[in-house]
Parts: sequence; structure tokens; C-alpha cells
Amino acid sequence: MPNPSSSAPRASAAPAQPATTAPRNEYTVDELARVTDTTVRNVRAYQDRGLLAPPEKRGRVGVYDDTHVSRLKLINHLLARGYTLANIQDLIKAVDEGHDLRSILGLETAIGGRWSRERPRKYSLIELLQMFGDKASPSALAKAVELGVLERDGLSFVSNSPSAIAAGATMAREGIPLADLLDAVSIARPHFNAIAKALVDLVVRQLDRYEADALPPPADVPELVDAIWRLRPLASVLVEGEMNRALEEASGDYLGDRVAAIMATRLGHPADGHHAHERERAAEKRGAARKSKAKK
Repeated sequence: MPNPSSSAPRASAAPAQPATTAPRNEYTVDELARVTDTTVRNVRAYQDRGLLAPPEKRGRVGVYDDTHVSRLKLINHLLARGYTLANIQDLIKAVDEGHDLRSILGLETAIGGRWSRERPRKYSLIELLQMFGDKASPSALAKAVELGVLERDGLSFVSNSPSAIAAGATMAREGIPLADLLDAVSIARPHFNAIAKALVDLVVRQLDRYEADALPPPADVPELVDAIWRLRPLASVLVEGEMNRALEEASGDYLGDRVAAIMATRLGHPADGHHAHERERAAEKRGAARKSKAKK
């Protein structure tokens, strides 16, 4: 990565906020670097060069927000596409000085800002052992790091979703092997990635009314930003609803038959071939009903 110079002019103002009142995530410089996959050194260098607005000062602590996250994601994206920092600086200057380009930064935050309000949390190895017990084996921790569930930070670990870590610890205490739980995450992730892409496409499709290489007219941007902020939580609700539906069907298929067999045995009616046949027919009916719903 090029070594940014501090001789260039500073940004005249912070990126424009969304027109609507939206949840505001806040970050320390370390947290900002972590969630944007960069380094504290780069954050400070971009500030010196004028590519990134300075943080809000609260005493001796600098507080960043989602506008900084969006700006850093834009910088990272442009660097990955081969732009130099000088090119990016010219673009940012145009953004900060041009009315039409400035208005688009509201969309940048609405679309590119984080969807979660969770703050990253650091865990010591002792904390993880207390939470997961002997299930937090070296191989399980290595798998969690490989999946990005945890990130190494010296001798500690960091999670961007502490609630997921807490849920995993509870499941582990209930007897579910941690290795199996991580395998389930690994299997499910490609499907969630596909779901996320489909839903993000729905949200971002609000831009399809405009030409691909053209900015929306300034007068349209506030309404467009409002629409995207309204759609974002609805996409999460849709995912949760579909997940609950799928869990109910899966548990009905598997656990229902298992419990029925146990009840039959306890009541003195062993699950003979006839009962097994009936259960197979019931499962087939449920599968046919789901396929019929899907076609509709």
C-alpha cells in the first residue's frame, strides 16, 4: 500500500449524513480498523492526507461512526481496483466540493454501512475456556478463526458478534460439541451468503431507476436514502421469518418422527414395519405439501 503523505489538503467536512435519522454505530480507532479490514496506521494516514474526516473528540478519545466506515470501505474498494491514493484523493476532493457527488454519500452510508449494531468484543483465552469449558480445544479455536467467528489479536481473540459467541457457549454447555457447531456454521454460510446477496440486491435495486453510470438527481437522494434505511431492517425480518419456518419444518420432520417412535415404544406398541411405513408416508406428504407451496 502506498505511504500516504501528510502534505495534501485536509477534507473540508465529514461525509454527509443520511437524510433520515438512522441508528448510529460508534467505534474507537481500533474498532474502526477492525470492522473495515484495515490498520490503525492507515486510518491515521488517511486522516492526515484528507481522505477521512477526523473523529469526534470526547475528552482524549476519538469517536468514529458509520460515515467513517463507509468512507474507508470506499477507499479500500478503489485501492483494490487499482486506483492510487492520489487518484482517490482527487475523487474525494470532488465528492467534498461537488453538490451532486456529496449527496451520494448518504447512499454510501445507507448501502455500505454496517447492518449490525453489535460492538466488537475482545476475549482472553481464559474467558473462552470459562465460557466453553474443555470444548474450546486448540483445533476448535483454529476452526473459529478460519471461519472468521473469532479473530486473533495477540494472545486474545476478538468477535464482531458477541451475541453469536454467547449463543454458541450456551449450546456447548447443553452438550452440543463445538466442532459440530462450527461445522454447521461452515455448511450454512454459503447459503446465508446467497440469501444476503439476494436481499441486498433487492435493497440496492432502488438505484435501478437511474442509469448505471449516472448519479441520482440531488432532489431524489433524500427520498432514496430514506427508502433504503426502511428496507434494511425489513430484509432482516424476512430472513428471520424464513429461518423460523425452515427450523419448524426441519424439527417437525426429524424430531416429530423420533418422538412418535419413542412414545409408541413406551406405550407398548413397538414401531414395527407398519408404523414405520405410516411414518414414511406422512413424511412424504409433508414433503409434497412443501413442494406444492414452493411452486405457488
